[in-house]
Amino acid sequence: MLGLAQSQAVNYRPREEVYMSDQEKAPETPEAKPPSKFAQSTRRTFISRLGMAGLLASTARITPALSEELGKVKETSADSKDAMPVSLRVNGKKYDLRIDPRTSLLDCLREHLHLTGSKKGCDHGQCGACTVHISGRRVNSCLTFAAMHEGEEITTIEGLGQPENLHAMQAAFLATDAYQCGYCTSGQIMSAVGLLKEPCGPEDADVKEFMSGNICRCGAYPNIVAAIQGVRQNTNLQKPA
Repeated sequence: MLGLAQSQAVNYRPREEVYMSDQEKAPETPEAKPPSKFAQSTRRTFISRLGMAGLLASTARITPALSEELGKVKETSADSKDAMPVSLRVNGKKYDLRIDPRTSLLDCLREHLHLTGSKKGCDHGQCGACTVHISGRRVNSCLTFAAMHEGEEITTIEGLGQPENLHAMQAAFLATDAYQCGYCTSGQIMSAVGLLKEPCGPEDADVKEFMSGNICRCGAYPNIVAAIQGVRQNTNLQKPA
């Protein structure tokens, strides 16, 4: 009995020791890699990525089309086969040009003749900033083709007066502060000069009606009317101090 007890005592090991020993003997297993960010995607991120992929795909189709359109614009320049000879008389000077037949008078004045006093506001004939005179009548130059006006006398704000020799209407606008930002002013003055030859009644309301095609987003209308009425009545306007 004593020998059996001694052998059991020799072979006995605490549980903790056995556990540690088994762990040491167990083969090492590679660490589990955390799931990728893409695998952790939520429904919202999945939808957003799907939308981005669709956007990139559509952009790839749009870019060649845009390049093609830009190519067409270049083809219609002065050197293209579609350009046509046009002779215009602007501010008393003759200009021989080659332009696309679809060029508006406004774009021709600004881009070909570099007369930038006529402004491009709405480009739809609704604001009057591009007003010029054609054979003495006021016209929205954004609504007419340059090629239609060969042989006609075209007058822009640059041809109306010069700093040292202002037209009476230009001087009146200065005297009454009939402007703020000034963007619409050239069109306002050209319309006002055209009004002088039209059957406009004597009252301020008549002037407002005849000038209704010219918009001033700053709201300088009272001073504009005062300038026009001053010229119509030959009033010697003085700029306020």
